[in-house]
Formats: sequence, structure tokens, C-alpha cells
Amino acid sequence: MFLGHFAVGLAGKAAAPKPSLGTLFLAAQFLDLLWPTLLLINLEHAQIAPEPGVLVPLKFTYYPISHSLLLVLGWGLLFGLVYWLIKKDRKSAVILGLIVISHWLLDLIVHVPDLPLYPGDSPMLGLGLWTSTIVTILVEGLLFIVGLWLYLRTTKAKNKTGSYSFWALVAFLVVIYFMNLFGPVPLSMDAVAWGGQMQWLLIIWAYWADRNREVTNYSSAPTITPAV
Repeated sequence: MFLGHFAVGLAGKAAAPKPSLGTLFLAAQFLDLLWPTLLLINLEHAQIAPEPGVLVPLKFTYYPISHSLLLVLGWGLLFGLVYWLIKKDRKSAVILGLIVISHWLLDLIVHVPDLPLYPGDSPMLGLGLWTSTIVTILVEGLLFIVGLWLYLRTTKAKNKTGSYSFWALVAFLVVIYFMNLFGPVPLSMDAVAWGGQMQWLLIIWAYWADRNREVTNYSSAPTITPAV
């Protein structure tokens, strides 16, 4: 899942308006930013293995650090704790931690059974939505539309940059999504891992766009300019 995770980041602004969209995106994609790093240092493993009827041409053979439920709960707790230590905002910290954990739950819907519950000899879970391209696109598209609506309901552009940069980011996410779905099979897992690292650019982009927007629908304060 790709757009679905970013949808949770967008929707998170309605529940926690103080963190920047960049921070919300970082939480939503934290596991998929950790995973390519672990691939590159050979602590987790995957293979390029396209199969008929399966949307994603990868076989996730070993990724308990980034994607086992037990450790994902720990990553969510750690992310929220770090944010709380920096900002002393308990509500936002809790929501950010839950957004990290939501990544595993959304992956559970789309993955074939390859998600471990814990490191070691764990059962593998996955509901296999990736076996249907049309349904996958519909589900992710709906999630993205809802997330986008919640974000736009909560913020407005302070200037032209706030409008243009945000909508350019939205368009870029959609283009990347369909390129991933219908583009050529990756040449190697190193290419996949380095491509995953490019998501940091999306995080930085989101910080920039959100800095040029302001919160309009938050009862605790009439106008808040997001920072971090």
C-alpha cells in the first residue's frame, strides 16, 4: 500500500493539527522508510518475484524488524515518545504513535500472507488484496480521497506557495503510485531499496507545503501555523 499510508498522514491533521504534515507523513511511512535501510545493510531480505495475479512483484522473505506486529508496536511507542520529549504534546504524540502502527494494519489488508506477528517462527498474516488490481486501486483511492478531504477541511493555504506546493505534492503522489503499479519490474532489490529512500523527499516536500498553510478547524486555537 502506498496512497493509503499517505492518506492516513493527511487524515491525521484533523486529529492532531499541531504536527506538520511532514511529521504525519513520516509517521505514516516510518516502517517503509526503515525497511529499505535494513535491506541495504542486509538485516532484512526480499526478492523480486513477479507472480501472475499479484500486483506487487516482490516477495518479502524476512522483515521482522520493520514489519512484525510486535516490533511495530514498539516503533509506534518510540515515535510517539520521541515526539512527546521534544514537543511535550501528549495528544499529538499518541496520535503519531497510532499512525505508525496503522501502517501494519493497512499492510495486513493488501499483503499476501507474509507479515509476521513477531520475530522468529511466527505465523504469517495477510488478506491478499494485492491479488485484485482493481479493488486495490479503488480501496487506496477512496482512502486517499477521504484523507485529502480531512486535510483540506482542517487547513487552508496562507499564500500561493501553500496551494501550489500542496497540490503538486498530491499530483506527484498519484503519479508515483501508478508508476509503481504499472511500471517495469525493478532490476534489483538494491534499486528497490534506494527507490524507497527517495520517500524522504516526499517528507521534506510535505514540511514545505504545510509550512505555507494554516489550521482553520481546530477548537483549541483559532489559527496555528504548523512547524514540526
